[in-house]
Amino acid sequence: MKKITIAFLLIILSRFVYAAESFVISDIRIEGIERLDAGTVFNYLPLKVGDTLDDEEVRLSTKKLFSTGFFKDVTLERDGTALIVNVVERPSIAFITVNGNDELDDDGIESGLDQAGLVQGRIFNKAEMEKVKQEIKEAYLSLGRYSATVESVIEDLNDNRVAITININEGRVARIKKINIIGAESVSIKDLKDEMRLKDDRGFRLFSRKDQYSKQKLEADVESIRSYYLDRGYHEFKVTSTNVEISPNKQNVFISISLEEGNLFTFGDTTIEGIDKLEGEGLLKLVTIEQGKPFSRKAVSQSRAAIAERYADDGYAFVEIRPVFQTRDGSNVVDTVFAVTPNQRVYVRRIDITGNLHTRDEVIRRELRQFEGSWFSASALQRSRDRLQRLGFFESVNIETPPVPGTTDQVDMNVVIRERDTGSVQFSVGYSDADGALIGAGYQQRNLLGTGKDLQVDVNTSKSSQTASVSYTNPYHTLDGVSRTIRLTSRKLDASEANTAEYLLNTNAAGVVYRIPIAETNSFNLGISYEQIDLQSTDETPPEILSAIEQRPKGDNAVLTMGVSKDTRDDFFFPTRGATGNVSLEATVPGSEFEYYKLNLQGAVYVPVSQLLTVKAGLGFGQGEGYGDQSELGLPFFKNYYAGGANSVRGFKGRSLGPRDTGDSPQTLGGDKRVLANLELLFPPYGEGDGNDKRIGIFFDGGMVYGNTEELDLGKMRYSAGLVYNWFSPIGPFSISYAVPMSEEIGDDKEELQISFGSVFR
Repeated sequence: MKKITIAFLLIILSRFVYAAESFVISDIRIEGIERLDAGTVFNYLPLKVGDTLDDEEVRLSTKKLFSTGFFKDVTLERDGTALIVNVVERPSIAFITVNGNDELDDDGIESGLDQAGLVQGRIFNKAEMEKVKQEIKEAYLSLGRYSATVESVIEDLNDNRVAITININEGRVARIKKINIIGAESVSIKDLKDEMRLKDDRGFRLFSRKDQYSKQKLEADVESIRSYYLDRGYHEFKVTSTNVEISPNKQNVFISISLEEGNLFTFGDTTIEGIDKLEGEGLLKLVTIEQGKPFSRKAVSQSRAAIAERYADDGYAFVEIRPVFQTRDGSNVVDTVFAVTPNQRVYVRRIDITGNLHTRDEVIRRELRQFEGSWFSASALQRSRDRLQRLGFFESVNIETPPVPGTTDQVDMNVVIRERDTGSVQFSVGYSDADGALIGAGYQQRNLLGTGKDLQVDVNTSKSSQTASVSYTNPYHTLDGVSRTIRLTSRKLDASEANTAEYLLNTNAAGVVYRIPIAETNSFNLGISYEQIDLQSTDETPPEILSAIEQRPKGDNAVLTMGVSKDTRDDFFFPTRGATGNVSLEATVPGSEFEYYKLNLQGAVYVPVSQLLTVKAGLGFGQGEGYGDQSELGLPFFKNYYAGGANSVRGFKGRSLGPRDTGDSPQTLGGDKRVLANLELLFPPYGEGDGNDKRIGIFFDGGMVYGNTEELDLGKMRYSAGLVYNWFSPIGPFSISYAVPMSEEIGDDKEELQISFGSVFR
């Protein structure tokens, strides 16, 4: 045994002495390569023929080849004066399989693998594999899944390849067993917990995730608590610590939040520094801080934003406004100083428009109120965005103003739009709660050839009417924005199928309407049309209508329309703020066969109450009368108002509200006066991040129609409440509502579930 040991040591020593001898390399041979070519090894080997090899060069060369990541073993040997480089290649990746990931999507994991070089065909690096596993584990930890495990299985294949399988057990989100808030004395802990998204694991939470822990949610909750105090006078409030403890089984979380409330402070004096006195007095009018009121960071932020907006409207896009708080000695009064640094005035160098694959640039540019070469204006940017959204051509409009590199007084304006499908050639099937099934064919294009012009050619039929119409609108008939609409219509109506008293009406009409802008959001509308009217009775026509038909069975009318409208909404289909208003008059020219007028007032206001919630309040009123030879008969019966249905008072059948005839089966006659009211709470169906093509509304409707001899009596109003779902579907606007009538009377036709598509949302 001793002889063998001595012999082994002598061999090792002899090799060491041999390797330690330096020599000049006369030849280099690469051995052991399989997939790589010799040129790749030579490219990384810092040695060449003619170099002198010593121990230091051996060490550096071996390190260099290992650093490539291609090899799991490298040795350098000497054969005479030749250098032999022996390598053992790392295996390549045949394929990678990921199992068990539901919370993390495949694209995210594949992106991480790709950044680490772990993709099919690449050399397998075990160290990078461990890093990726740890990153996946940390991603699950950030989601509160502390029991998640990530394991990898490496299977050797032929041709020096490996198959990688990543098995993920996501576990479950750790539940919050207890939230302790320490230091709250002046404010109830219940009120603070109400501000938090995270909740204790208490009570019935079968379908709730509020007791599932998330680091991001906790950080947001701490900020909510801080804002709660700072908006209620606690100027010196602090969150001293947050502590999260996890149970040994990693399934339960205990949260402790320690805070210091401090004293209650009130606002003192407010001043603005950095500007001249006269300008400062004007800006102080924008400040909402009230002396003597409890200190509120929210009020400070609102005042700061108002001052910044005022400067931004004058071109100071990069104005700096720093609120400084000074506590008076010996009192709990805070004086506020707004330090203003206007910086350089900024103008817009260039406007770039992207995303308009169909709409022409000039259609977009003519709606912009910020111009190239002019001073930057924040309000002009907002008006530009609102005008583009109101066109109804785009799903979204984003405007960005990045600074021009190398300058301090220029920005570019990038208008990024995403277009909406605005037209189709189609055979259509629709449905209305009032008219039943609608079958039609036509061409509709609200953005004709990308010019912004509107062309509609329709032939539609339902159980109550058959209509053929052509309508063409040029929104910029003149360069200063006067629009013109030309319309041709032919209609046959069987009123008995329209849920009203029976009669037959044939109408042919042609007209033109001009819309004249009189302000940024206001316009004056003026139109004239000519219509031919042919009335017929049936065996079931009630006497209230029969006598009118017998006196005037047909005739020609020249109809004038005029009105003033206002629209400040931020979107055509799904507004979240702004208002619409319209006052219009429709009247026939004296000498027409049917002399009448109709005065209509309607409007709606949209008020955002949070990032997701919008309150809509709407009101409408209409009244008509006959004049001249028509004065005794009143408003022609075929021009009467109706109410009930998806577009007025939901929960009641379409056109069912109002006076009825005196027959055995009374039908609705309509009336010459109508009142409508609507209140809705609107929100996206899936919360924040949802697309802008769907919306849910909780609504309260009211309305009534009154006959020729009736006085307006709000006590006879019909009311309903319910839920509506609106969706801009691939086939057009779709709406479904369920409403419960709240003040129905005997004889009212109720219809709780109502469906319609193909018409713009109310």
